[in-house]
Amino acid sequence: MKRRRSAAIIPLTLLIVLAALIPTLSVQADFGVNWSATFFNNPNLTGTGAPLAGINGINFNWGAGPAVVNGVTVPITGCTAANPPVAPPYPDGGTSADCSNYFSARFTSTQNLAVGNYTFTVSSDDGVRMYINGALVLDKFIGRPLTTDTFTYTVTTSPVNMTVEYFEGIDQASVQVQWFPASGVTTPVGTQLFLTPAPVVTAVPPLTVSVINVKGLAIRTGPYLGASLIGVLRPGTEYPPIARNQDEGTFTWYLINTGTKTGWVSGRYLQITGDPNTIPLQSTVFEQIDGAADTGVLAVPRSIMNLRRRPSQRSELLSQVPWGAEMPLLGRTIQSGQNFWLQVRYEGLVGWIYAPYVSIRGDVNAVPIH
Repeated sequence: MKRRRSAAIIPLTLLIVLAALIPTLSVQADFGVNWSATFFNNPNLTGTGAPLAGINGINFNWGAGPAVVNGVTVPITGCTAANPPVAPPYPDGGTSADCSNYFSARFTSTQNLAVGNYTFTVSSDDGVRMYINGALVLDKFIGRPLTTDTFTYTVTTSPVNMTVEYFEGIDQASVQVQWFPASGVTTPVGTQLFLTPAPVVTAVPPLTVSVINVKGLAIRTGPYLGASLIGVLRPGTEYPPIARNQDEGTFTWYLINTGTKTGWVSGRYLQITGDPNTIPLQSTVFEQIDGAADTGVLAVPRSIMNLRRRPSQRSELLSQVPWGAEMPLLGRTIQSGQNFWLQVRYEGLVGWIYAPYVSIRGDVNAVPIH
């Protein structure tokens, strides 16, 4: 009898453990979808500009190079710093043929947010300002190093019109806009918090993916287990895959659009109909941030840490970081409102370490979330 009772307890224990591993329903940082932008070859948002559409989130770190959006260099040339807000002296005479300096952009979108309070986090190098429903809510349109600003906004009606204006002066260029539910935001159980309409995605029928074997599959900002959680994909619905990525190595990840979210899901718990090899391979923002600028914040591990190429235990091991090493903290991912993985620079290598065993010295809000 004792042996049979033990045998019954084991599968029950496994069920409890598996239930605990199912992704939580809390939605974290949101970058929005379906942004449009116009880029100008000056830092003053003047002239005709180059329009772009279908931008899923303002989350760019261009380093010292020209602006790249959706994998394509923005088609502007001959940028000039002839007028404010970029003040002399100019290190290159005030002109930038490839527009790696002295450009600006205006991003616009309409987001259907649930009624309630939201915390907005905006990072930029150089200047940025933001309007919500026509009201100026942030005005930092000045030359400055990477700086993060945070403010709270109460959504009383939906949809919400957003405009973000950004300019790059010299050297590093980056801009990021995201928001979190602060308080008073309520949605029915099983629904997503953000209901932004997204572009219709077409795929060659009958190529689709659908969730199997789990009650919910995490939607993340990148094709890695440690990328930020932005939603949950439910069984029972087929989605046309937009792209695939095999960088993590063990499982192929697929970029999908739920109608409210665009993000990456692991192929481990997907049923695929059709030939997955016809889905285009696509890189992500994580390939664009290895040259991220210092934020002035340090990461100090409280144990020996594995430094990995990407935020995942499945990613390539680059090195080991000793206990107590002080490293520049360049970026981070979040889950359940907490730091999840941290991007650091150690002995010339840029990689990722697991956040729970790391102390942070400095203002963590100055560190971009990816």
